[in-house]
Amino acid sequence: MSASRDGWIRRWIRDGKPVGEPWKSGGGGVASMAVCPDKTMVVSGSSDSKLRLWNVEEGGAVGDPWEGHSAAVKCLDWSSNAREIASGSQDGTIRRWNPNTGRQIAPPIETGHGRVYDVKYSPRGDKFASGGSDNVIRVWSKDGKLLIEIKGHDYAVWSLCWAKDGAYIFSGSGDMTIRKWQSIDGKELVVLCGHTNSVNSLCLTGDERHLVSASEDCSVRIWDLKTNEQVGDPLLHDDELLALTIPSDGRYIASAGLDNKIYVWSFEAALKKSGNQVRVRAYITVVSIISNWPCMMATHSPTEC
Repeated sequence: MSASRDGWIRRWIRDGKPVGEPWKSGGGGVASMAVCPDKTMVVSGSSDSKLRLWNVEEGGAVGDPWEGHSAAVKCLDWSSNAREIASGSQDGTIRRWNPNTGRQIAPPIETGHGRVYDVKYSPRGDKFASGGSDNVIRVWSKDGKLLIEIKGHDYAVWSLCWAKDGAYIFSGSGDMTIRKWQSIDGKELVVLCGHTNSVNSLCLTGDERHLVSASEDCSVRIWDLKTNEQVGDPLLHDDELLALTIPSDGRYIASAGLDNKIYVWSFEAALKKSGNQVRVRAYITVVSIISNWPCMMATHSPTEC
């Protein structure tokens, strides 16, 4: 699935064919998107500061838009049990929502970030992490209390992901680095260097052997987490990269950026350093991909796949 500043959400199969009709948000550019763990629902956030819930099977909006933020909704995440949705905004707040009612389930959190660029629930759903324009990562308890602040990046934190056991957090930043932290105390464990521009999106593979990153340097890179070294050759776009995702089967990487295309790469081929650009398995032309968004694609496998 992809979303765009043209206000549309689109579904695709891996060979680049669209699935059904696109969904029009009606709220200006779609700035963020997240798929429910059971793949039945999608939540989107728009430049009009509202959230919208979509039914994947029926292909339409569910109820009215959710109101609360006062600026564009930059990031979204579902809790692992699908009972909560967290949203982060340019207004500097994180808000949590009941997806069944569209109502907020707690007071908004004034994060101190300035602008919130990413929010991610821990695998157990007992806490969540946020990153933003103040270069800091913050970890919050489920009831919204600040647990720790993690400092080390020299520029905005654009993307976060948790290890499956919740022990580690990975972050991508405008300082061109990827960092690994202990979630319990914020201790920095690893700094991955190689990108030459902002790191906008991160994904862990299902076996957690590799981390995949997308950057404004027009490349996707794969990192071996045992050696902390890059493996394979960079996967290149023609313009800045903004988002990536890995389907649950782990066979492919999908990446998107300002060249208005979604590229689908063979993960197995990408691991091999050949000296030649890895062949794109498929690419999907999109009307427009919104800029400055680390979360503009989400994994969903329709029955046509």
